[in-house]
Amino acid sequence: MVKKIRLRFIILIMLASTLIAGLWDSVPMIKDSIHFIFDPTAGILLKWNLDWGMVIIVLLITLIMTLVQKYTTDQNELKRLKGEQKKIQEEMKQCKDNPQKMMELQKQTMPMTMEMMKHSMQPLIYTAVPIVLFFRWFNDYFVAAGDVKIFGLLSWFWFYLLASIVFSIAIRKLFKVE
Repeated sequence: MVKKIRLRFIILIMLASTLIAGLWDSVPMIKDSIHFIFDPTAGILLKWNLDWGMVIIVLLITLIMTLVQKYTTDQNELKRLKGEQKKIQEEMKQCKDNPQKMMELQKQTMPMTMEMMKHSMQPLIYTAVPIVLFFRWFNDYFVAAGDVKIFGLLSWFWFYLLASIVFSIAIRKLFKVE
């Protein structure tokens, strides 16, 4: 029962995120409220120095998202599931010549993968809406700034994507997040 409620809540949050993104331009109150919050905070960093301000913002967003993931998921259970998956993968490597055994092992991994996905979805409850709001604000900011390239190379979106992956790997290792 609790799992169904949690899944419904996650779906509701995702729908709310989509609705906010869709209504961004047609409901000025949404856009204006977010600009009221982000312009004097994140906007100041970008005006100070576009490149390094973006690095700081991406680092902070990634740090917050990683900490939310760490403290809203059962890290011990995720570690256990990953360990079991690793053992099965090692068995699968040894059973390359036995398709029947390989299929049996693959069937064992499916429930574990689904369980891991359930655990991984939990942080979306807390991060989906803020990320959508940040992305919409970034888009507005960089459209107004013109064709700006971060460090002379990448658009804000590609820089965010690549930098968040790099920062996420480092922060996850630092905080031992599964």
